[in-house]
Amino acid sequence: MIEDGALEGVEAIFAVHVSHQHPTSVVGSRTGPLLAGCGFFKAHILARRAGADPVLAASSTIISLQSLVSREADPLDSQVVSVAMVNGSGGDPAAPLVLGGTFRAFSNASFYTLRRRIEEVMTLQPRVHGCEASVDFFENQSFYPPTVNHPRMYAHVKAVARALLGDAGYRDVPPMMGAEDFSFYSQAVPAGFYYVGVRNETLGSVHTGHSPYFMIDEDVLPTGAAVHAAIAERYLAGGAEQHSDPRFAGTGAVNS
Repeated sequence: MIEDGALEGVEAIFAVHVSHQHPTSVVGSRTGPLLAGCGFFKAHILARRAGADPVLAASSTIISLQSLVSREADPLDSQVVSVAMVNGSGGDPAAPLVLGGTFRAFSNASFYTLRRRIEEVMTLQPRVHGCEASVDFFENQSFYPPTVNHPRMYAHVKAVARALLGDAGYRDVPPMMGAEDFSFYSQAVPAGFYYVGVRNETLGSVHTGHSPYFMIDEDVLPTGAAVHAAIAERYLAGGAEQHSDPRFAGTGAVNS
């Protein structure tokens, strides 16, 4: 859509996503990085000499990958490397062993540093065991950059939510390691991404949206629709400019 010009002339963009972590109709967001950048990798490991064992090479590689976050990353800069799939050669030493997984970070700099180190470990570590490996990162298919809220758009979402729902109807939320394709929009124009809660234990609305047990508390629908419409309407009326003015900080004031 971006390549086809969908964002030409667009100066701001907003998105709402249901959340099972927050009570029904409570809005949550944060400024800056909200969701992580996400990539995937798949490696093929082949034996290159007699007696070489791709299983041993893969095991050693997996252990080495675990140290990238625990021993190299800033502990205050959350990152993830997870090997989620190992497919052995079935006893055929000539067949490749395949392993794959995901990696995540909250900044592009950390993401690409992590990607570079994953590639180094996955191509060099198998050589210790007489094997070689190639790695595919599927970058034309599955790379998602971090979802980052623009400070002014975040302030606008927060002010509108508090104006419509009261102070108790809005909360700042921590960043999450999930990923979101809305992130491509947030790289192109100032963005505001926020959650609206659907958690209602009485109804059983307690499961993530990716669960087969997911259900929605439909009481959220009019609230979510009203907040989302008001965010757009009041932005066009100049409300976002007012919310960035320090004189209105913390007041929840909006243009009507």
